[in-house]
Amino acid sequence: MKRALAIALLLSGAAHAGPLRALDDGELEQVNARDGISFAAHVAINDPTLVGAVSDSRLSLGFHDNGQTRFIVLRNVRGVIDMSTINIDVHAKPDGSGDYVALTLPGTVRFRNFGFESMSVQNDPLAPVTNSLGSFNVNGDMNMTGQVRMWAH
Repeated sequence: MKRALAIALLLSGAAHAGPLRALDDGELEQVNARDGISFAAHVAINDPTLVGAVSDSRLSLGFHDNGQTRFIVLRNVRGVIDMSTINIDVHAKPDGSGDYVALTLPGTVRFRNFGFESMSVQNDPLAPVTNSLGSFNVNGDMNMTGQVRMWAH
């Protein structure tokens, strides 16, 4: 009975809210949030523990050098990155001249077998990838503090 009453109250409140409408600049300036937007990310790239993971892949980045197109080719880019406590918020500038957007750096970034098997520079991105420039693999945690601040001029 209590559950039915709670659902009825929620539905009646939603019905009285009215249709959504666009806010003009003046109304939008009056909107006040508490802590911005916070989120965490879990990025898995070719993670072998996932069903359907790719076992032989490549990432090619092309660039021009004296009229010649060359490619940096990374073979089997893979790994897992977990980031926590990333925050986006709007703050007033101390001098009162406007606002800025603050992107808080993630408090913790964890890498698990993140990297690539081999890297090479070659003329054909589809040619076999050599190990001419080595490989890269990271396991560990990184802790950061601080913000990236962005504003318009």
